[in-house]
Amino acid sequence: MSARRLDPASLAAGIRAGDRAILARAITLIESTRADHRQTAHQLVQELLPATGKAIRLGITGAPGAGKSTTIDALGSYLTGQGHKVAVLAVDPSSSRTGGSILGDKTRMARLAVDPQAYIRPSPSSGTLGGVAAKTRETMLLCEAAGYDVIIVETVGVGQSETAVADMTDFFLVLMVAGTGDELQGIKKGIIELADMIAVNKADGDNIARANVAAADFRSALHILAPRSPTWMVPVITYSALTGGGIDTLWHHVADYQKKMTKSGELNARRRDQQVKWMWTLLEERLAARLRGDPAVRSKVKQAENGVAAGTLAPTLAVDEIAKLLGL
Repeated sequence: MSARRLDPASLAAGIRAGDRAILARAITLIESTRADHRQTAHQLVQELLPATGKAIRLGITGAPGAGKSTTIDALGSYLTGQGHKVAVLAVDPSSSRTGGSILGDKTRMARLAVDPQAYIRPSPSSGTLGGVAAKTRETMLLCEAAGYDVIIVETVGVGQSETAVADMTDFFLVLMVAGTGDELQGIKKGIIELADMIAVNKADGDNIARANVAAADFRSALHILAPRSPTWMVPVITYSALTGGGIDTLWHHVADYQKKMTKSGELNARRRDQQVKWMWTLLEERLAARLRGDPAVRSKVKQAENGVAAGTLAPTLAVDEIAKLLGL
């Protein structure tokens, strides 16, 4: 990239103007691991902060086969038809091996991929979950500054990626599908606890009755859990991403949630908590990078690892020795 293209003020101006090419360039800068690029990226995010925070941030996860891509395509197309600008991002900690499944999902987001009011961006192609999540957060802010008023963050990985997405979005949507015979077993308790809504997909044709039964089962499961918010009771709905039936209802609940949580002050409180968590994530990532990047520290860490593995050094003492090297 040229110096001009890397100038934070020029990039910020282009992003605010809605220039998609400059937005893509800036996101590539955000994803770079070069120290000078990271410094410029930090300046850019700081420059754009006043233009962020106005979008609805929607996180989406789902069991395998739940139809995340088809749902995002249907929902995104519905929203652009309502006058919204939609950005789709991904958190994929496994993307260093797979290349990021959202790349393939673009073929299943046929309408959204060619919609001028939509922007689809895969997660970085490598890095830890913390690093990928941090870059996705920064990308989200850039998209908001570019005028996208609905940001959809999809978790395409497994494990802690759901928590990472819940920690950067306003509304966490869990997608399920009926007819597999193990609906309740197919979703972890921890994911239910994160959910702001459960939506049962493929409620069409011969599957409508099964979808309704699955939805009733999920409603029963929710009764044993304490709600995340006193303002919001988690709804369970059925819909069909294939036919579009129920997509409007799905969005109505998201918009209703945003309205109620904003009025109660809980939305701002949640975002403030998320910002603090983000700070700690970045700090932990910086410390981990020091451990990996400083030759003297790396050598000492390796020695400590060998001592711990051999049983000649207690893990607690090893941590003390490494911490001293970092001045902790």
